[in-house]
Amino acid sequence: MPPPRRPSSNRGRSHNRPAGPRPQQWRRPEPEPEPGRGRHGDVAEKEEAIELDGTVCAVLAGTMFKVKLSTGHEVLAHISGKMRKRFIRLVVGDRVKLEMSPYDTDKARIVYRL
Repeated sequence: MPPPRRPSSNRGRSHNRPAGPRPQQWRRPEPEPEPGRGRHGDVAEKEEAIELDGTVCAVLAGTMFKVKLSTGHEVLAHISGKMRKRFIRLVVGDRVKLEMSPYDTDKARIVYRL
């Protein structure tokens, strides 16, 4: 009875190619991104925020505020991170600058105290 076969040293690699990284001619070229698009292609540009002025009419819990806009509407607003970081205090009657998403006009972000 012959001795059992030992596994080959190429560990599953093909016999006609050397081990290691693939030569350049075997690699697929990486596609160039189209101008005006992100690296992932389909990523759209961010919508611009609408900037408005308003007056704080109520202070709510959790750094939330009711703000009356110059147009007469009332929105729920929270303080931006930079204002929170710098401990900018807001009280009823303060005039503020807001950023609002065009998709949800009931909520806003307070970015500046006027």
